[in-house]
Amino acid sequence: MAGTNPFQNLQKELNVNGETFHYFDIASFEEFKELPYSIRVLLESAVRNCDNFQVLEKDVRGILSWKATKSVKTDTELEIPFKPARVILQDFTGVPAVVDFAAMRDAVLKLGGDPDKINPICPSDLVIDHSVQVDFARAPDALTKNQDLEFERNKERFTFLKWGAKAFNNMLIIPPGSGIVHQVNLEYLARVVFQDDSKSKDSVKMLYPDSVVGTDSHTTMINGLGVVGWGVGGIEAEAVMLGQAISMLLPEVIGYKLVGKLNPLVTSTDLVLTITKHLRQIGVVGKFVEFFGPGVSELSIADRATISNMCPEYGATVGYFPIDQNALDYLRQTNRADDKVQVIEAYLKATNQLRNFSDASQDPVFTQIVELDLSSVVTSVSGPKRPHDRVSVSEMQKDFRECLINKVGFKGFAVPEAELSTEGSFSWNDGKTYSLRHGSVVIAAITSCTNTSNPSVMLGAGLLAKKAVALGLKVAPYIKTSLSPGSGVVTYYLKESGVVPALEELGFHVVGYGCMTCIGNSGPLDDNIANTIEKNNLVCCGVLSGNRNFEGRIHPNTRANYLASPLLVIAYALAGTVDIDFEKEPIGTSPDGTKVFLRDIWPTRQEIQAVEKEHVIPAMFRDVYAKVEMGSPSWQDLNAPTGKLYPWDDVSTYIKHPPFFEGMTRDLPKLGNIVNARALLNLGDSVTTDHISPAGSIARNSPAARYLSSRGLTPREFNSYGSRRGNDAVMARGTFANIRLVNKLVSGPGPRTLHIPSGEEMDVFDCAERYVKEGTPLIAIVGKDYGSGSSRDWAAKGPYLLGIKAVIAESYERIHRSNLVGMGIVPLQYLDGQNADSVGLTGKELFSIAFPENLKPHDKITVETDTGVKFQVIVRFDTEVDLEYYRNGGILNYMIRKMIS
Repeated sequence: MAGTNPFQNLQKELNVNGETFHYFDIASFEEFKELPYSIRVLLESAVRNCDNFQVLEKDVRGILSWKATKSVKTDTELEIPFKPARVILQDFTGVPAVVDFAAMRDAVLKLGGDPDKINPICPSDLVIDHSVQVDFARAPDALTKNQDLEFERNKERFTFLKWGAKAFNNMLIIPPGSGIVHQVNLEYLARVVFQDDSKSKDSVKMLYPDSVVGTDSHTTMINGLGVVGWGVGGIEAEAVMLGQAISMLLPEVIGYKLVGKLNPLVTSTDLVLTITKHLRQIGVVGKFVEFFGPGVSELSIADRATISNMCPEYGATVGYFPIDQNALDYLRQTNRADDKVQVIEAYLKATNQLRNFSDASQDPVFTQIVELDLSSVVTSVSGPKRPHDRVSVSEMQKDFRECLINKVGFKGFAVPEAELSTEGSFSWNDGKTYSLRHGSVVIAAITSCTNTSNPSVMLGAGLLAKKAVALGLKVAPYIKTSLSPGSGVVTYYLKESGVVPALEELGFHVVGYGCMTCIGNSGPLDDNIANTIEKNNLVCCGVLSGNRNFEGRIHPNTRANYLASPLLVIAYALAGTVDIDFEKEPIGTSPDGTKVFLRDIWPTRQEIQAVEKEHVIPAMFRDVYAKVEMGSPSWQDLNAPTGKLYPWDDVSTYIKHPPFFEGMTRDLPKLGNIVNARALLNLGDSVTTDHISPAGSIARNSPAARYLSSRGLTPREFNSYGSRRGNDAVMARGTFANIRLVNKLVSGPGPRTLHIPSGEEMDVFDCAERYVKEGTPLIAIVGKDYGSGSSRDWAAKGPYLLGIKAVIAESYERIHRSNLVGMGIVPLQYLDGQNADSVGLTGKELFSIAFPENLKPHDKITVETDTGVKFQVIVRFDTEVDLEYYRNGGILNYMIRKMIS
């Protein structure tokens, strides 16, 4: 039972402008001043929520001991609870969360409890930034057409969410068309310091740091504004919404020192790609990265947010910039009320949490310090298959040509020497014939993922476009170009600064405000282009200002994909190829025959900043966000159901009652061993959630397509997997459906596997279904970094529905391991230095795994096979809470039992 807070004596008063607030004076702890600023946020949460039930006094003492246990690299692991201030959901994972909440209400009612108890306790913001397929790109009315199509395709999902906004308390839903979740979070939702009266008596407001977990791994973008936050799976987010603390290991904190100044010609994108590669080399998975040093003051909040957004790509839990005066100025620039900003500043000063990056005496203790001189950063891209494979633009041509001949891998395509000069031609609707060769750009997208929060690169792209148009340069008409701003504010300042006509002249029309090309919703390429690429086996390219470029993610016909700044996206679109040396070769030719080089049209940082200062103003943010919660007329016209219980429609192919609680009892189930299981898949290293979770378009020959066809839908009506995340029947069929999946049980890449007893090769879902009918439990064998990439709950829900009981991996990405536990799947890990090959596995064995009754976190247990191979694995339940979730059959089942107990 919860008790009195033992740290109540630390509660103090703060008077600002005649108003009285309460706060916990964590600066009074002797250990406080040496704690990293990010750890101070964890400390404050533990102190404020300490009830000796969910959060114990020893947990607070454990965080205070950070210097003793984490200021040097040790094997000491300390489990702590963390209660974030709020949860943010994007609708891709928000829809399943609301579906699960609705189903939990049904389950609670069935088990004799009060369904109305299933409500978010933690403030929860859901942003509908639905992925738009870029069917309309260069049309002047592309935005209107795409949004109309979005509502046509997703009306049922949107109606369901509108029901959720009314049915659940403490949940705010931002309608579609407002922007991508991370930029809306940065510009509008983030509090930086909460001013909350629900935690104190007599309506005295309690002040405490804003912190957040979100259902997208790029939730870390908010770290750039000084808000500690990171991505979790939808499963874990749902538990936080219901008032559960996150159980985590006290992290090491890597101090990343920035010194010097950026070259006037480089961008924040170049900086983040440099940092991403650097930190991947260092190894920061599971750690906090905290930026400090005088160089931080040189970076705008948008620059910092760009760096923080790419945190999942360098592998850290957070990439944190403590709050400084620049952050407070940003709050005012984005139209936050000045009286609230004054309260924020007063609280931060009172608790010694306002940072001055030029004052080295404020530097805390770190586990390790690494340094980057900003002046060393050069213009860069990353690719062709991973976000941390940075290449300087000056080396790009050489690197791409090497990739063509390298053996197949992250940096290779194994193109035979005789085929290096292969070309293919096609006719376009302008009556002209165009040619494609290795390196030809066919997709160029300024996406909403990372960069569109940053006026410097967006206005830079606009200025580059103006200069290019003035010199008569054009982008080839067959290149699929698009611009998807992160919020309406971006469109506002692009228009006000006068760069939109030039962007549109080059084909970069605004096509929407959600996830697009970066998630694989680039839309189809013209058949002439696709056929030319396939017929000639060309390595053609996509260039995008996104986060991720994993193989098979952007488009099936772009085998090479490069992450780049918005300026370089336009530059490579103008060039029409990545096989170019911009220093030596012109980017194009003016109508009068003059050769134009990239340096002739590239704007300086000073030019960009002058335009930004004039046009990015608070009034824009006020105008855009004043009516954001009302939504468009299409949203307002949606007629949503009423009532606390959702009226499920059995014929719906979008929203379906999930099967997770079928057969659930009030009492805990008896845990059993895994006996005579088959390996559904035998996978290698770096299998991402893109490979596991259904994403992108639904292939016409897939099990999901067959299911939808059986329900009377035509291929035109299939929509995307993301849009159907509320239907488990579709999502289970799309699990492991990536065309680039490499399963060692079959000969070629694709969503296929082997039904071992019969020797028949089948689609993964069909094989799993057959095993289930035969009563055969399933496991998956995988390599290193299993589950890296986006924090998708369906990467765990899908395998659960396929019948997978355990995964044996060399290592796991943090969020995915947590999601597996949340669905009741056992994450097992080989001993150091071992893998499937070294222990002698083919993947065709029968596997048996026995669990001791007194199972503890990180216990070693034995896996036995019918071939006589035996080997030990570590049970990757990292905390006692993990074990408790597993015993209950998953985190949601645990919460239901807790609600009715």
